[in-house]
Amino acid sequence: MKDMVEIEVVLDERYVDPFVTIKTRSNTQQVENIICAIEDASKSDFPQIAAEKDDAVVFVSQRDIVRVHTEGRKIVIQTEDEIYTVKRTLAGLEDVLNPARFLRISQSEIINLYKVKSFDFNLAGTIGVEFDCGIKSWVSRSRVKQIKNLLKQNSIAGA
Repeated sequence: MKDMVEIEVVLDERYVDPFVTIKTRSNTQQVENIICAIEDASKSDFPQIAAEKDDAVVFVSQRDIVRVHTEGRKIVIQTEDEIYTVKRTLAGLEDVLNPARFLRISQSEIINLYKVKSFDFNLAGTIGVEFDCGIKSWVSRSRVKQIKNLLKQNSIAGA
């Protein structure tokens, strides 16, 4: 693999905003770095989330969030490496999280679709969610139909 990235800029009057396509054989760290740089440069309307870790306030990029869920009475942001607490409600976080990236799968959990490795459709009618980092979760029964419809719309599932 080359260290250099081939870049082609096509000027087309049909596009008001820039549209970026990345063509690659596999999703590597280099690709992730490019996506991060593009998102940072575009000054996204989706802010970082202020969270707490060891009595310090840190800002977590939405891109790094695997899931947001409740643990007892606390709202927790989980990345691949860390767990943070936030002082917002789950509904409050849902309002600021990018709706193209995040999906509510239960009353107590929101997931980052970009971090999902697979959806497991169980014979009992439940849906298991496995993330790229190995974390596993479940879609609540009340949201199964919604998730199946979403996956069908995006041609991800044959369910």
